[in-house]
Amino acid sequence: MSSGHETSRADNADLSHRRAVVTGASSGLGRAIAIELARGGAELVIHGNANERGLAETADEIAGLGRPCETILADIRDDGDRGRLIAGAQQNGEIDIWVNNAGADVLTGDAAGWSFEEKLARLWQVDVRGTIGLSRDVGQLMVKRDCPAGRCCILNVGWDRADHGMAGDSGEMFAAVKGAIMSFTKSLAQSLAPQVRVNCLAPGWIRTKWGERASDYWDGRAKGDALLGRWGEPRDVAGVARFLATDSAAFITGQIINVNGGSRH
Repeated sequence: MSSGHETSRADNADLSHRRAVVTGASSGLGRAIAIELARGGAELVIHGNANERGLAETADEIAGLGRPCETILADIRDDGDRGRLIAGAQQNGEIDIWVNNAGADVLTGDAAGWSFEEKLARLWQVDVRGTIGLSRDVGQLMVKRDCPAGRCCILNVGWDRADHGMAGDSGEMFAAVKGAIMSFTKSLAQSLAPQVRVNCLAPGWIRTKWGERASDYWDGRAKGDALLGRWGEPRDVAGVARFLATDSAAFITGQIINVNGGSRH
């Protein structure tokens, strides 16, 4: 027999009647987060850039859960495209949850062969400028509508090693880029309080596209760095994202939440 306290916790985890936007939802973490928010009852607007097929596959999975889902293609490096994305996302309802997951992939495909400077420039344009521009504009919309305290939230994506660093080209560029996002999150949380909560997920070694093709060295490194002895899966991050979007997290803002299986560093 359930107690009243247990019923309250269940109600606090419900995302029904909330509209959520997830950028970079064509695959990987973005897809997993969007699907998990839909499982919680939210209606979704999902964003992609070049991977239109992947975005459609995410939308199909959400539709299979019986939740409404809209798709928008936009290049968040572009000021006009960011404005179009926000306008389209709120066309059919006010935005309650915004997840800035979109990031440049510079580790696979043609980009893997780019110079350090080219990779850093693309990461800065997409991950940093894109996240900051969208967060500031969406945050102001949420403040202007006088969103009830705790209901509206912005969730960014950082990196658990940004505070500690990691040797090598990838470590240097991702520490700089994700560290910027994490620091920005803490400041934006102060700017938008108390109407809007702003938090940042800091994943560790997560088995997304690059992880699926990782060499034996990196596979061992990922498992060895985590106290739990395994790669993280996108669903591990998605579950935390869902929690941070619910009323159960109504008193959490300005935080960096590590999702890394317990780092040894």
